[in-house]
Amino acid sequence: MSKRVLLTTTSFQDTPGTHQDLLNSQDWEVVRARGPLSEEEMLELSGDFDAFLCGDDAITPAVIDKSLPKLQIISKYGIGLDKISVDYATEKKIPVLFTPGVNHTTVAEHTFGLLLGITKDIQSNAVAVQNGEWVAGWKKPVGNEIMGKTIGILGLGRIGKEVAIRAKAFGMEIIAFDPYFDEAFGSEYGVKKCASMDEVLLGSDVVSLHCFLNEETEGMINKDKIAEMRDGVIVLNCARGELVVTEDMAEALNSGKVGGYGADVLDAEPPAPNHPLIGAPNCIITSHIGSRTHESVQRQANRCLNNAINYFADKHDDVLCANGVI
Repeated sequence: MSKRVLLTTTSFQDTPGTHQDLLNSQDWEVVRARGPLSEEEMLELSGDFDAFLCGDDAITPAVIDKSLPKLQIISKYGIGLDKISVDYATEKKIPVLFTPGVNHTTVAEHTFGLLLGITKDIQSNAVAVQNGEWVAGWKKPVGNEIMGKTIGILGLGRIGKEVAIRAKAFGMEIIAFDPYFDEAFGSEYGVKKCASMDEVLLGSDVVSLHCFLNEETEGMINKDKIAEMRDGVIVLNCARGELVVTEDMAEALNSGKVGGYGADVLDAEPPAPNHPLIGAPNCIITSHIGSRTHESVQRQANRCLNNAINYFADKHDDVLCANGVI
């Protein structure tokens, strides 16, 4: 019997590649929606699907309840599971599949794009040039080198490691905190192990966030932690917007305590026009595109699809399951 599948990820849908061929080769009825979807939107759609191929949609207990008994799997396009009620899915014996190891390269590259954009004032200068402001006698901005500066990485997982590799290539000093610090990697790439997040914050010219969002990490960068940082620190966030208290970061940017904030994520996506970080000084915000490259999209989408295909074919050894319900 044909499976009925809800596909919500926009980068999957918008990007050509081998994943499109793989999806079209399946005898599935595919319903497409433009995510990320709120709980209300998911509740309107759910109820008659065998699988969710989801991004950062709100898959709450209420959504899961409405989707039963037909829903067999939740196949996440990506690695972050904070929008999915994983514990409840586990209680209801719904496998939550995911795609680790597919986007670390592109997110690390995006992180450095934000860093260089801030330190060289690339964004505002490029806009000014496009607006015809490059004229004789124009006062041009003066940027800063990152060579020799200290970057502190919070979360030395796959993405954090890729950031460290690039930081070493740029001649930066690297310090990091991770409860599961990889000693061999640290030794190979000259990463100094810190005993706590506070040690990283105290010793860094640049702080880069690569943590999962959970109860412990939500709001981890707040006014008290910002006060510990060096004056003029640059903060980079290509993880989750909720790691940073928005109002505190905006205040620190306006006061000059934080010299720059580069983020690919916000606490509300898309943001309201009056979001405190939109238009804040020395702030570059991109629209959650850190993993949105042709190469990464195909890796994520094919892994997401293969998880679902293999599950439906009872090839459970070839499925990446986050909650052990197979």
